[in-house]
Amino acid sequence: MPSITADFLAILAVICAALALEVAHLRRSGQVIFNGGILLALGLAIICALPLLSGLPWAELADEAFDQVVATFQLLHIAYVILTL
Repeated sequence: MPSITADFLAILAVICAALALEVAHLRRSGQVIFNGGILLALGLAIICALPLLSGLPWAELADEAFDQVVATFQLLHIAYVILTL
C-alpha cells in the first residue's frame, strides 16, 4: 500500500505543479485566475487523493473527513451549476 500511496501523491504533486504553472500564465496574461476549469481540475485532483487516506492507520478520522469533503464538494458543485445557469 505505501507504494500505491506514494505513486498517487506523486501524481497529485504533478497535477498541482501544472495548475500552478497555469495560474502563473493566467496571472501574467491578465485573465481571471480562478475560473471554473482550474477549480474543477483542482477539486478532482483532491477528490482522487482522498480515498487513499482510508488505508492509513487513522482511517476512522479520514472516513469522517472524507464524508464531509464529499458533501462540501457536492454543495459547491450544485452552487456552481446554479450560478452558471
